[in-house]
Amino acid sequence: MGIGGLYAIAATDGFADTLAKGLWEEAGEDPMVLARMSVLLPTRRAVRTLRESFLRLGNGRPMLLPAMRPVGDIDDEEGTFGGLDGAVAAGDLPPAVPGLRRQLLLTQLVQRFLERKDSGSAIHAAGVDHAALLAGELARFLDQVHTEQVRYEGLAGLARERYAAHWQEVLEFLSIATEFWPAMLAEEGAMEAPLRHAALVDRLAALWAGSPPEDPVIVAGSTGSIPATARLMGAVLGLPRGSVVLPGLDRDADAATWSAIEGDSGHAQHNLALLLQRLGKRREEVQIWPVAAERKTHSARARLIQEVLRPAETTEAWRRLAETDQELLSSGTEGLSVLSCPSHHEEAETIALMLREALEDQTRTAALVTPDRVLARRVKAALRRWEVEVDDSAGQPLAATLPMTFWLATADMAVEACAPVPLLAALKHPLAAGGMAQPRFRRRVRTLEREVLRGPRPAPGPGGLLAALDEAFADEDRDDMRAWIDRLAEPISFFSGLLRSDEISLIDLLSAHNAVAEALAATDEESGDKRLWAGEAGEDAANFLAELAESARDFPPLDGRDYLSLLEALLVGRVHRPRYGTHPRLAILGPLEGRLQQYDLMILGGLNEGTWPPDPGADPWMSRPMRAEFGLPAPERRIGLSAHDFQMAASAPEVVLTRAERVEGAPTVASRWWLRMETVLRALQLTEKVRCPLADYPHWQQELDRPAKLDPVKPPTPRPPIDARPRRFSVTEIETWVRDPYAIYAKRVLGLRSLDPLDADPGAADRGTMIHRALELFTNEFPKDIPPGALERLIEIGRGEFAREIAHPSVQAFWWPRFERIAEWFVETERVRRSGIAAIWTEKKGHVTVRGLKDPVDLNCEADRIERLADGGYAIVDFKTGAPPTESQVTAGYSPQLPLEALILSMGGFEGLPEGAVDALEYWRLSGGDPAGERKAIKAAIETLVTEAEEGLLNLIRTFDDPETPYRSRPAPEYAPRYSDYEHLARVKEWSAGGELS
Repeated sequence: MGIGGLYAIAATDGFADTLAKGLWEEAGEDPMVLARMSVLLPTRRAVRTLRESFLRLGNGRPMLLPAMRPVGDIDDEEGTFGGLDGAVAAGDLPPAVPGLRRQLLLTQLVQRFLERKDSGSAIHAAGVDHAALLAGELARFLDQVHTEQVRYEGLAGLARERYAAHWQEVLEFLSIATEFWPAMLAEEGAMEAPLRHAALVDRLAALWAGSPPEDPVIVAGSTGSIPATARLMGAVLGLPRGSVVLPGLDRDADAATWSAIEGDSGHAQHNLALLLQRLGKRREEVQIWPVAAERKTHSARARLIQEVLRPAETTEAWRRLAETDQELLSSGTEGLSVLSCPSHHEEAETIALMLREALEDQTRTAALVTPDRVLARRVKAALRRWEVEVDDSAGQPLAATLPMTFWLATADMAVEACAPVPLLAALKHPLAAGGMAQPRFRRRVRTLEREVLRGPRPAPGPGGLLAALDEAFADEDRDDMRAWIDRLAEPISFFSGLLRSDEISLIDLLSAHNAVAEALAATDEESGDKRLWAGEAGEDAANFLAELAESARDFPPLDGRDYLSLLEALLVGRVHRPRYGTHPRLAILGPLEGRLQQYDLMILGGLNEGTWPPDPGADPWMSRPMRAEFGLPAPERRIGLSAHDFQMAASAPEVVLTRAERVEGAPTVASRWWLRMETVLRALQLTEKVRCPLADYPHWQQELDRPAKLDPVKPPTPRPPIDARPRRFSVTEIETWVRDPYAIYAKRVLGLRSLDPLDADPGAADRGTMIHRALELFTNEFPKDIPPGALERLIEIGRGEFAREIAHPSVQAFWWPRFERIAEWFVETERVRRSGIAAIWTEKKGHVTVRGLKDPVDLNCEADRIERLADGGYAIVDFKTGAPPTESQVTAGYSPQLPLEALILSMGGFEGLPEGAVDALEYWRLSGGDPAGERKAIKAAIETLVTEAEEGLLNLIRTFDDPETPYRSRPAPEYAPRYSDYEHLARVKEWSAGGELS
């Protein structure tokens, strides 16, 4: 067909497939002729896409392909600036500085600059990690400057006096680019990648001008938004067999509309209009790609999208749509659907359902196109319910891959000196094995967690773990666990020591870190390096660390405490893209990738303002007037590029547009293109037509997780055999037995105990224990009269009891001041009461045996305080740091602790205490608030309470000695305990009144 010149492929035609078919026909379906062609594409992904198009064109048969190279695009996140290497001799051009090496070099410059600034400056950093993040932002600014071919020496020419003080400080910071960075690059013997790319473009253009290639050269798919790429396109158009193929140029817009487009940087066609101006071409000179001209085009859809994207100044034409274009535009809605979902979750689940449905047809393909990374990850996760792995063109953050999460976890473990949470994060990682078989290693880790790491934090480092082991284990078990910890301790201790250094080489840190990671990843059969760096993700992680080690060869010493945060800062933007293992007929694409390919079903997701199109945001380096003066384009240009991506994707034969009305609970605003679509469809009275095809999907999505049958859960009624039922109780357990028998079953029959929290702070129980112990020691020291200075002595005793926990901020800020108030109240109360007390016993243990229907039951207690009154009677006092039970709870038998202690006393169950009548039962509330303490005496007749408590106990024993009596959960909800460790096991919220289905 003899192609040559300027072409366009309509947005309604799949760009890559149409391009491939045209090139195949141009080659006369001769693979040898095809292989002599050169095709220049925007990105590496575009190269892969065109390669796949040729594969489909040949029905999977191998064929020789054209030489395909990426040349870069303004939205290309892959940084495609090396695509022309090899296409033209670089000659004396220095190599491009690698990205990681550049960031580390810029980090050094940033650090030097910031050392001269105080913390009140507009730009400051707290450490090397912050400097690295600033260096990354500065690198992106330099890329933009070089890509746009603006000379950053022009920074010095900005009229600083016209800008606010903080902008002047920013300009001072950007002087790094003019004063220091060029010299450092020259010393490095390298140059910026965009500048090198532009130089190669100019050399290639000069080469072609002097010696035009005999074979076809095609630049395809680019909007020419990079000036160097636009020059390359111009050079190709000057070749005898050169062609430029534009994506989705609107050849049908009238002159007035096109004129408005040229002045509207946010319009989809604006960048193509600018490109035509740069090339010195009129729109009328652009030809239709020959293959596209032979195909049936979707002119109605193209016309509809054209109307939706109409420039704002010509939108009055919408009023006449129903009269002029009703039939044509109505045809444009064929295959077009819109769906607004209540939430982000429902949008993702519904999209996943559509993609899964598409797979039912063995010939059908489908793709989600979205810039919303959260939505993409949710859809990817939702598809796993059907064991479908989908290719995501944006890849996965390298920091989130299995090898790199392990690498970061081991660093965190060492930085935090083996604190329980980071230590377990490393030891429980799927790659951790510690030099032994993984099942055995995991059993060891679980034992370590349960016996050592639960509860208060051990002392720092492996030494602290060993000390905690000595306390937790018997000799035989301890020696085995010590040997295991010792094997891991050497590399961890060495690495931890380096991390505490004020100045340490980054290379040394990486080497020591690698030793720890590989030692921990090794099994008894396979070395750590083979396990850690295996697979695609392991290869990418190893390459990153190798590049980092090479790039850090002359990095100045850093504070070891900054190592982990520096590593995390350098990982920002690093991506792992799996090459295998994904479904061949599904894809998740970014808008740039979606521009060049079509699937049978195209779902455009995340159509909310700020997401698609993205919010241009504020430039951290320059205000809008500064950008204009400096020569950088307005931020809205990216909106125009995004609009073009939307136009290309929305022109596919079958398209679904989706959005979420709320994201993370906050209401959203629909994308401007969504709102324009609604306006156009409303004018044509076609709104319901595009909604109806999707009416069932929200219902289907909800039904996916709805059980086929909902059987209400009944309360548990376990009936263990009599010989399995407990026969020994404390008086506090009797209260639990009355209020929640299931808790006794779970604790005493099943032997279940709640685990202490990891790295636990002192809790309410610890506070109660410390206060009880302090009062016990004080009372034992002063059993008779309260001497002068007693308050100071009680404070001193309390300080000793609080010593282990006083370092905790909550203890120091809240508990200790409350104890001081409790102490003052307690001493004053004692001064008043001691004259009527003959003797006091604290923390006194008691025991009696009660007959049951079968075997006897042992009842034990430890009374906080028993007083022998001057008249010969007894008073029993229970200290409560929380809320004491009410009088009604005591008399109803739901809080029988004090009556049962009185029963034990009356039966002579306290050794050394003669039997006697109990005249008083009191709760002392020791809150430390206002008031600091409060005495609450039981007003009911003590003798009656004791008798009722005995009868209630005997009835309880007899009832549960019946094998048919179940251990119910919360039999009297109004008296249920405020908290229970076993509530979730009893599934209380599923069956209780007012409970919710979880």
